[in-house]
Amino acid sequence: MSRLTGWWHGWSKPARSNMAKVELYTRWTFHGFTIVEVGAIGIPQLFAGGGGQQGSWLFLLVMAHSAVTGVLLSTAMDWRLGRREQPVRLVLGVSALTGGGIITLLVLGSTGSIPQDTAYAFLLVGFAGFGLAAITLGLRTTAQRVYAVLGAGAGTTAFSLLFGLEWYNAAANGVAVLATGSSLGFSCVFSAWLVNVVWELSEARELHTRLAIAEERLRFGRDLHDVMGRNLAVIALKSELAVQLAERDRPGAVAQMTEVQQIAQESQREVREVVRGYREADLHTELEGARGVLKAAGIDCRIKGGDVGGLSAEVQSALGWVVREATTNVLRHGDARRCTVRLSQTGGSADDGSGVDGSAANGSGSREAVLTVENDGVPAAGAGTRAGTGSGPAGKDSGLSGTGSGLAGLRERLAALDGTLEAGSTGDGCFLLTARVPLPLPLPRADTGRDRPFSDAGDAADASNETGMTGVTDVTDVTDVTDEAGETRTARK
Repeated sequence: MSRLTGWWHGWSKPARSNMAKVELYTRWTFHGFTIVEVGAIGIPQLFAGGGGQQGSWLFLLVMAHSAVTGVLLSTAMDWRLGRREQPVRLVLGVSALTGGGIITLLVLGSTGSIPQDTAYAFLLVGFAGFGLAAITLGLRTTAQRVYAVLGAGAGTTAFSLLFGLEWYNAAANGVAVLATGSSLGFSCVFSAWLVNVVWELSEARELHTRLAIAEERLRFGRDLHDVMGRNLAVIALKSELAVQLAERDRPGAVAQMTEVQQIAQESQREVREVVRGYREADLHTELEGARGVLKAAGIDCRIKGGDVGGLSAEVQSALGWVVREATTNVLRHGDARRCTVRLSQTGGSADDGSGVDGSAANGSGSREAVLTVENDGVPAAGAGTRAGTGSGPAGKDSGLSGTGSGLAGLRERLAALDGTLEAGSTGDGCFLLTARVPLPLPLPRADTGRDRPFSDAGDAADASNETGMTGVTDVTDVTDVTDEAGETRTARK
């Protein structure tokens, strides 16, 4: 099956984009017009009336007309996409050939050379309709297209009357040419307009991405300026002051350079915080962003789970980068139509308040966050080479053979959290990426007596004796303090 659809995905990698596929589909539709014209009204002329020389000449006329209209349709499409100038000469040539062919058919019909039956009407209307479809696509304004179609219908009616046809036959010929030409012309113009809109949408999306990147760079630059601007000014000022003090043998130079060192260390810490905040990814934001980006690309994205509660900032950041990289792979590789993202937490402790025994859940009592991204549209032959397959510890050689830096970065991020990464084809045209990050078990709650009600006054008295203060029942809230006289007293922390 992949061999039959390989032309659609492209003969070389990367695969064709959706915009290119829309244009390719439209162009092949236009080429189909020429095939239909030859097959529907050209080939039957070879067998009409027992064949003969007249049928052969009519077949050649239809062949020439279909070839010229096919060239005009392709050239006009390029013109509408802004890739070349308007094909004015070609439009005039097709108009002359179409008009001359209509007049020739009317002459042959009026002289009785061709029987005026259904096949004759089909030949006349089809010849005019396919010609008008190509002509209207090569015209610039709607008014010019309307005038071309109306002129063809009125001209067909006028020449039919001129060659002795009855008025109702002449009117029928004009109306048929008008209806066929307007319908085919509208289809061609609308298809070309749709392709142009798709390409403009793609360019606008690319421009929006570039602007977002530029805005993010500006934001990062502003943050660095805000962090480093004042500190660098203070460092320069204090360094200059230290130089002046050193030249005068004043003792304050050492103190000034010590402050410069402290400010430099503080600046280094602040820069690290800025870079860390710039590189971290929020999991909830990444999930919503993936949904929006894939939906804009025409991919049905479903997010199941999505509850990030209970996950630390480090785990959310690592899984957020997994979502971002997986989304990029879905957009760049294959021909996905659906994508499912699942986020879940497995395992738990026996006393975490959730009512789920972790040891019974997974056999080891451990907890982990599991993120899976599954999409379809993976070619059977290239599934293994698209992003690599395999599993294992993310920081080791796990069999992920992808050469891109995205998966390598994911392995490094997950390795810091002892996570694992699995990626590969599921065998049914789908690709599955699974990230697992272990989570710490919740600590059991200690029985300090705070939540235990006193049964009688004796318990309260025992608690009072243990803490050294009447009415204090929590030993963690008090501490022994030795005063200067050597006596020990109890006080709150």
